[in-house]
Amino acid sequence: MNAKNIISYATDQEARFVSVRFTDLVGAWNHLTFPIEQLTEDTFEDGFGFDGSSLRGWAAINESDMLLIPDPSRCWVDPFAEETTICLIANVVDPITKEGYGLDPRSVAARAESYLQFTGIADTVFVGPEAEFFVFDSVNYHNQQQSAGYSIDSEEGHWNAARKGDEFNPNLGYHIRAKEGYVPVAPMDSLIDLRNTMSMILAEVGIHVECHHHEVATAGQCEIDFQFANLLYTADNLMLFKNIVKNTAYAHGKTATFMPKPLFGDNGSGMHCHTSLWKDGTPLFAGDEYAGLSEMAKHYIGGLLKHARSLIAFAAPTTNSYKRLVPGFEAPVNLAYSARNRSAAVRIPMFSSSPKAKRVEFRPPDPSCNPYLTFAALLMAGLDGIQNRIDPGEPLDKDIYDLSPEELKDVPNLPGTLEEALIELENDHEYLLKGDVFTTELIERWIYYKRKNEVDVLKLRPHPLEYQMYYDI
Repeated sequence: MNAKNIISYATDQEARFVSVRFTDLVGAWNHLTFPIEQLTEDTFEDGFGFDGSSLRGWAAINESDMLLIPDPSRCWVDPFAEETTICLIANVVDPITKEGYGLDPRSVAARAESYLQFTGIADTVFVGPEAEFFVFDSVNYHNQQQSAGYSIDSEEGHWNAARKGDEFNPNLGYHIRAKEGYVPVAPMDSLIDLRNTMSMILAEVGIHVECHHHEVATAGQCEIDFQFANLLYTADNLMLFKNIVKNTAYAHGKTATFMPKPLFGDNGSGMHCHTSLWKDGTPLFAGDEYAGLSEMAKHYIGGLLKHARSLIAFAAPTTNSYKRLVPGFEAPVNLAYSARNRSAAVRIPMFSSSPKAKRVEFRPPDPSCNPYLTFAALLMAGLDGIQNRIDPGEPLDKDIYDLSPEELKDVPNLPGTLEEALIELENDHEYLLKGDVFTTELIERWIYYKRKNEVDVLKLRPHPLEYQMYYDI
C-alpha cells in the first residue's frame, strides 16, 4: 500500500480517527491518536510530532522533539475501539537530520535487513516466533516499603482442586496438574473459545494463524503460532499479536501476560525463534550436512552459539527471564545444537524434508523481549558466523539434562542473571555494530537503563521468601 491507498482505505472504512503506533526502547507499544482529517498524503513525509523525552530510555529533555513517520505498508482497523479507528505503525525520525532515530528499535530492524542485502549473503531473512503466554482470571501485586507480595488465580490451576464451590461458581473438578497442560481437550483446556476468538481477530488484522493450543503449565498457559515473514514484518506482527491477545483477554474478563515466569514450580513462557536465509527465492539453509543443513546454516549456528551469552541481554531482557533460564530444568541454557532435541539452545526442526522448511530454531528468547532488537541481534550473530566461518562444533544429540557433570563440563551455559548478560553484552557487541545496524549509543543506553531501573532496583528489595528463610535467625 501507499499513502494514497491508506487515505482511500480510511474513507472506505468511514474512519473517525487514526492511531499511530511505535515501539519504545524497552519494547512497549505506544500510540498517539488523531482525528482522521489530520491524516493526509503529506503526513507520510512530514510526520506527526511528539515528545521523545517522556518515554523510557529515550531522548534527553533538551532534545525531546521527535517525529513519527507512518509506514504505509501496513494498515488495519482497531478491533477494540468504539469509534472506527485505523492503525498505522510509525518509524521515529529525528526532526533535524530527518534520519531514523538511533534509539528507535524499528529502525534497527530495518537497518539489519538492509545490511543483510548489502553483504550479498542473502536478500531475505524469515523469522517465525512462538510466543507463549498465560491467561489468568485475576492478578494482584504490591510493593511498598513495609510490604510486598503477589497473588494470581486461574480456575484451571491445580491449587483450585480443593476450592469449595457454590451455586454461582461451582467446582467441577477439571484442573490441570502442574507440568501436564500440553494440548489437553476440553473441559481440561478451558480457553479454546478464547483462543479461537483471538485467532479470528488476528486474521482480521492480517496475521495468519497456523495453530493454537494449551501449553505445558497449569493455569492457562497458551500458544498461538502465526505464519513467518521477513524480519521487520514479523516484529510488527509480534507487537500487534501481543496487543490483540491482551485486549481480547481483557474484553472477556481475563488478563493475559507475556511475563516469562509468573508462576513458581511450573513451566515459564518462552519464544522460540525460527530463522532462515533466502536469496533470489532460493532457501540457503538446506544442504547435505548434519540434519540436512547447508554449510552456511552451520556457520550461522556457530555465530549464534558464539554470541549467545551477549545477545541474550536483548532476547531475555528482564530479571524475571532468568527464573525461566535455570540449569537443571527444561530450559535451553546449554549452548549446543541438535536435530529434534529440545534440550539444546539451537534446534533444527525435522518435521519436513522440504528445503523450504529447513530452518534454525533458537530457543532461549522469551516474549518479554523487544522483537525489533532481538530479531536484529539474532541475524547479526548468525551473519558474523557466516562471515567468519565459525564452526559450531559437534552436535549434541543426547538429552542434555541427563548428562553427567563430566560430560557437561565442556558445554557452555547462558548467563544466569540479567546482570551477567549485560556484562557479556558490554564485552561482546562488535558484531552488532557492523553496518551501523546497532549503535554504540543504543547498546550503552540499553545497559544503563536495564541496570539502573531493573537490576539495581531488584537488588535493594527484600524478597518475601527471605522472611521464611531468615526471619528467625
